Amino acid sequence: MAATAQAGRTGIDGAAGADVPPGEEVRPDAAWREEVRRLAAERNAVILAHNYQLPEIQDVADHVGDSLALSRIAAQSDADTIVFCGVHFMAETAKILSPDKTVLIPDARAGCSLADSIDAEQLRAWKAEHPGAVVVSYVNTTAEVKAETDICCTSSNAVDVVRSVPADREVLFCPDQFLGQHVKRVTGRENMHVWAGECHVHAGINGPELVEKATAHPDAELFIHPECGCATSALYLAGEGTVPAERVKILSTGDMVQQARRSRASTVLVATEVGMLHQLRKAAPGIDFRAVNDRASCRYMKMITPAALLRSLREGVDEVHVDPDVAERARGAVQRMIAIGQPGGGE
Repeated sequence: MAATAQAGRTGIDGAAGADVPPGEEVRPDAAWREEVRRLAAERNAVILAHNYQLPEIQDVADHVGDSLALSRIAAQSDADTIVFCGVHFMAETAKILSPDKTVLIPDARAGCSLADSIDAEQLRAWKAEHPGAVVVSYVNTTAEVKAETDICCTSSNAVDVVRSVPADREVLFCPDQFLGQHVKRVTGRENMHVWAGECHVHAGINGPELVEKATAHPDAELFIHPECGCATSALYLAGEGTVPAERVKILSTGDMVQQARRSRASTVLVATEVGMLHQLRKAAPGIDFRAVNDRASCRYMKMITPAALLRSLREGVDEVHVDPDVAERARGAVQRMIAIGQPGGGE
């Protein structure tokens, strides 16, 4: 039986798989998992999955984590092939760090609205307005933007990265305005300018939703990703005493996993992309994790389907390429990022 897109059939038989295009479905059963692992071994491939991926993709991967953790793993891996189950800028980052390896993304259409918030030409113009400023870009950017950047960061280490910049130097932080404002608030840095970009999924998790959920669950802890539009509202709730300050946690997804293991709460409200709930529930099965917005699902992350992963391993598609000159200029910024802060386990 050849690989198939028909619902309810596995399509697992070692055939070429050309009739399983990205976005189609196979049943992610034990046979699918065995075939994925067999093909990964055959290619000497490591499968990396972001925390926002579908649960079955997370469960079959070699490593699950955030941009920082997965970047470190990509840089250190001995595998010949890196299969990056995430969005395109993540796979590009892996290629920048490992130019001699084959990097595959199971669906090349998996983009990122935040990465689209700024391009290299816009960044060059912004730099011209602030001569001598240090450019800190969230890793959620294209390779071309990274090539114009002094140091990248993730939400796991953004505060540490900005603190590493001499106090007398201006900082240009891009592209996420919510993470940037969080970092500016924590560091107290006045000479920091923030680009007005956003992730459409995180920006859509708003303050009124958070207030409603927090009111309905007064004893819950709040895990808030700093990319979220509701982060300021969470701090306001803490400041007003509506929610005890110690229950409000502004966290990267990696820190969410660590905090979940430490937490004694019975209920935790989670403000980030809903794929994160899978890792949290695995980390602390006794806690009731609830999404602040259960519609906060990234359609780009969810393009990495079981069928797409199988097709990528069978056919070697879609391979990620970065212009060598661009990669060379971007590599230093990414390497400086992975050298700062503690290893992350989530974005």
